[in-house]
Amino acid sequence: MILAQDQGATLRKLSFKGSVAQASSKVPPVRSLAVTSGKGGVGKTSLAANLACLISEMGRKVLLFDADMGLANVDVLFGLNPQRTIRDFLEGRCLLQEIVTEGPSGISIVPGGSGQSDLTHLTKEQRLLLYSGINLLGGDHDLLLIDTAAGVSQNVLQFNAMAERLIVIVTPEPTSITDAYAVIKLMFLHYRRRDFLIVVNNARSPQEAHATFEGLNRVVETFLKFSLKELGWLPWDGAVMKSVRSQRPFVHMFPEARATSHLREIAIRIMEMAGREDSIGGMTLFGPYA
Repeated sequence: MILAQDQGATLRKLSFKGSVAQASSKVPPVRSLAVTSGKGGVGKTSLAANLACLISEMGRKVLLFDADMGLANVDVLFGLNPQRTIRDFLEGRCLLQEIVTEGPSGISIVPGGSGQSDLTHLTKEQRLLLYSGINLLGGDHDLLLIDTAAGVSQNVLQFNAMAERLIVIVTPEPTSITDAYAVIKLMFLHYRRRDFLIVVNNARSPQEAHATFEGLNRVVETFLKFSLKELGWLPWDGAVMKSVRSQRPFVHMFPEARATSHLREIAIRIMEMAGREDSIGGMTLFGPYA
């Protein structure tokens, strides 16, 4: 267990400080937040992409990394057509900054690969290369937002371990709750992570959202002996699906929608959290280490 904990710390260190050759670099480390889920189809990518837009509009430079190596779709969600993807970087055809695509609200996007099954199982060398490349981009950004694949593959767990904070997306469906617990359990067992921020998506009421969180938290407290943090919730909103079909952020198409209002509250909480931790000298989401 100690070995696994050390491995998680090493991944975060590599993410922020790069390879040994880059350790003395003046590049400041990028703050990082992973958005993950146990089950697909819970709105994870839409939430991550729209959250990136909101935080960017609050004055932070955001780098959105589409870390779903096999079924990447952030570019599809935004109606973009990147000329290069993560495969070009991993196969040495270009630098990572050469594949970065500008998205809505001025966010920078690192597009993943789609329909490329071999990328769902990166080698250790590929992961280290990717971590170092992401770190080099960090000097120009305040936040690295990692949109992982759904599930509990090695890629997912290690991209989660790379981040300073973890947002787990869950819906009121029993299968989603069960799969969210699986992600939390494995991240705890392998990397000793306890810092999970929970967002309940597609809830019909605040009562349903809170009951969903409480059900998941109760299981975690019972079997893993720590508590989760309730970050917020989003209501079911037809505006979200309309925006997906239009390939535009719902926070832009429907700025007055309930989903937009709730997601804006979550973005504000993230910003406030970063400010509180920075004021007491703790780990921050934004800005370089002291």
